[in-house]
Amino acid sequence: MRLRRAASACMASAALMLAGAVSPAAAAAASGADLSLAWGIPFVGLLLSIALMPLVAGHVWHHHYGKIAAGWAVLLVLPFAIAFGPERAAAEVWHIVLQEYVPFIALLLALYVTGGGVLLKGSLVGTPATNTALLAFGTVIASVMGTTGASMLLIRPVLRANAFRARKTHTFVFFIFLVSNIGGSLTPLGDPPLYLGFLKGVSFFWTTTHLFGEFLTCATILLGLYYVLDSWAWAREKAAPRDTGAKEPLRVEGLMNLALVGGVVGMVLVQGYWRPGEVALFGDHIGIERLVGVAVFLAIAWVSMRVTSPELREANGFAWGAILEVAKLFAAIFITMAPVLAVLRAGMEGAAAPLVALTSDAAGQPVPWVYFWLTGALSSFLDNAPTYLVFFNLAGGDPVRLMTDGALTLAAISCGAVFMGANSYIGNAPNFMVKAIVEENGERMPSFFGYCGWAVVFLVPLFLLITLVFF
Repeated sequence: MRLRRAASACMASAALMLAGAVSPAAAAAASGADLSLAWGIPFVGLLLSIALMPLVAGHVWHHHYGKIAAGWAVLLVLPFAIAFGPERAAAEVWHIVLQEYVPFIALLLALYVTGGGVLLKGSLVGTPATNTALLAFGTVIASVMGTTGASMLLIRPVLRANAFRARKTHTFVFFIFLVSNIGGSLTPLGDPPLYLGFLKGVSFFWTTTHLFGEFLTCATILLGLYYVLDSWAWAREKAAPRDTGAKEPLRVEGLMNLALVGGVVGMVLVQGYWRPGEVALFGDHIGIERLVGVAVFLAIAWVSMRVTSPELREANGFAWGAILEVAKLFAAIFITMAPVLAVLRAGMEGAAAPLVALTSDAAGQPVPWVYFWLTGALSSFLDNAPTYLVFFNLAGGDPVRLMTDGALTLAAISCGAVFMGANSYIGNAPNFMVKAIVEENGERMPSFFGYCGWAVVFLVPLFLLITLVFF
């Protein structure tokens, strides 16, 4: 009860701060230049709730996380409505829902359902060699079927292969590092930030040729570190099945779902080339190709559920809890992070001007390593796709110039957005989905700050090396 009263008091105080954070002149029209950093309070509050409440009030969080997340979203929307008018507030929320959230969750749903319908059967024992091979395979295919698709396809086989092991948390953490993030750096299909660059005019294979060195360095070092760490953990397993007798050959069931995953990837690619125009929905305009994409993704999810037997999904440990958790939390994340992104988009005219000023030297030339770290640091906690777009535009926004004279800067932005999305659970949607699926299967995952600790130990030194070698 005390915790709830304290949370209510905190939200009420924050609401008063936000309501007074704008001048009457700014109430006429909201833009990033008009917003103070105080509008980021609900987003920070939501992040702290995700990070701390499972530790200090786990029972409350697990039963009411959707209500808590919605409370932070309301805490932003109500003061915004007071400051800028109810119509503007409603229009902003609808824009986020229509343009960002619905396409995002429809794509995740399609990949979650289809990935959950593919069952890898056979004698798959989680030895260091097997686990490293699974992570390497996932890292490679992530650039073909996306980090979300690869994560949903492989996380359950990894869970089953390591079910007998007592020491396995590190496997799921490195899975997020490699399969859910770094593996998606070679094509626009791999990760949403690169897809946005593709939509802006960056050539499809530009990232393949310009990010390959950075990708190979990160993947090789992390896989090597993982093999050493898992070998150490394997040597300490008391019940390792070193002699399992007859081996059951590996086989894949639910092959229809692999074809459906291909359909999802194909639709994502089609959206980059097919632009039939826009339609207006309740005052906001959206591309027809995006609406068609949402319809196709939902149809693929429905077909997958129809053609996959309940027995196969049960054997695969499929359940709806993980996608529901992601849907609820990311709805609030998308809404509350909108003012933060708007302030960044305002560039030198916004409240984040001192931060933006760091991206250029005294001669006005871009500083690639600063772009790498700023894009990456913000992508660690904001959605990495719009963060990429902010710095893409800050660097000039001309894809032809960025692919040639500004190639190093564009590579730095791309690597920062993709690689450093691995620094926290909310840096990239697959991170949180993997966490939820692992916990749904009764396995432990690090806390929010615990996971960030893993990133500080293993990723930050690696990114410093990438900075020295490439940027």
